Amino acid sequence: MSLGSISRSLSSWLRSLGTLASTGPELARLADSLGLDWRRWSRRRTGSARDEVDVAALLDRARAAREARRTDEAITLYREALGRDRSHVAALRGLREVAVAARRWSVALEAQERLVGVVPAAERGGEFAWLAVVHYERGREELGADRASAALAEFKQALRADRQFVPAAVALGDVLDAAGDTREAMRVWERAAEATPSLPLLARLERVYRQEGRPSRMIALYRGASERAPDDLGLAAALGRVYFELEMLDEAADQFEKLDVRAPDLPVIHAFLGAIFERRGDTREAFDEYRRALRLAHSFTWPHRCAACAALAPSWEDRCRACGRWNTLRPADGR
Repeated sequence: MSLGSISRSLSSWLRSLGTLASTGPELARLADSLGLDWRRWSRRRTGSARDEVDVAALLDRARAAREARRTDEAITLYREALGRDRSHVAALRGLREVAVAARRWSVALEAQERLVGVVPAAERGGEFAWLAVVHYERGREELGADRASAALAEFKQALRADRQFVPAAVALGDVLDAAGDTREAMRVWERAAEATPSLPLLARLERVYRQEGRPSRMIALYRGASERAPDDLGLAAALGRVYFELEMLDEAADQFEKLDVRAPDLPVIHAFLGAIFERRGDTREAFDEYRRALRLAHSFTWPHRCAACAALAPSWEDRCRACGRWNTLRPADGR
């Protein structure tokens, strides 16, 4: 065996031991004679291990500070941990979570932008969704301070991070519409509705079509959305409502009767059936449906359920009040 082969084998063996302390002075002298810089390697290994211990201790202290609601201290400790390992995923997520809880959106953005770049590809989608949340909340903050241009930029960034983030599409269109750029607002809502047919987006488009006197567009809007999402009963109910408002009573009755089979305990269905029968002059049937609606009613809006925690909400909101997750409320299926 050549001297070079012996050197490589010995170097590999020494690394696997983790330290030269137990190999004895003779082995250390042999390593020196073979040109192995074991002292520098040992210092590097020792320093790395010390950093790992320090980071773990800092994370424990940061979690304790967070649980005690010492937000500034927790942020400082997470940042100190990241000073030792700037790509430490647990430290970055901890920093994000304490910042989100405290609504410190600039700090949350600092952590989240770095997270997107360091997590494995399989986890990147979830981190982009969080990036959308942070930009959306920064936009709402800018809007609250009457900085509409800055808010627009943040809402656009949210949609670049996650094009299915409905709250940002709703808010971006609303700001554009309020500024008088209704055409661009409609483009935003239409693009978002193509990706995610959602009642708050469709309701805004319906309002504009109604103002423009385009009833056929209102029908096509909900019909197309229902075809793309056939299990979404909220969209089917919205199509029935549009038929009713346009005095297309046969189509409206057919739509709500189909819904009654799938979700018999939703008051909004029986309220509309009662109104349809009343307009037709079928008084007894109308009263029967109204009585069912009143017996069941807590609200006449379409209820929504959180996809994350399954909590019910009376209508769509950007964030679930039960679990605090964003963009998770979907029309309930009546069960």
